[in-house]
Amino acid sequence: EVELVESGGGLVQAGGSLRLSCAASGFTFDDHIIGWFRQAPGKEREGVSCISARDGRTYYADSVKGRFTIPADNAKNTVYPQLNSLKPEDTAVYYCAAVGPTTGQASAFMLTDRWYDYWGQGTQVTVSP
Repeated sequence: EVELVESGGGLVQAGGSLRLSCAASGFTFDDHIIGWFRQAPGKEREGVSCISARDGRTYYADSVKGRFTIPADNAKNTVYPQLNSLKPEDTAVYYCAAVGPTTGQASAFMLTDRWYDYWGQGTQVTVSP
């Protein structure tokens, strides 16, 4: 059974940092692209970043570029998004998602949620002013 479990969300002041995690099971991690999305109240789900687990290539939305990173530990089938310099507008529920097996690459194309097959339950990130 495929499972994606996010953790690490919480409340942080503007300018602070959070480290999330997404632990995957039930599929061959190295053959998949892992995406991160977020949804704020009243807004559509937004693609934040993605990583090709095969080669570690990453892609970031302009809104988080330079502030967020998304390293992966393939031995643990886990991705660890690092959220730095957080802003109140980063407040949202953050979801990880997986698609594959694929030879595709992390890219702007992969920041679209409809390509993804599997989703985690989400973790809340709240940034206070």
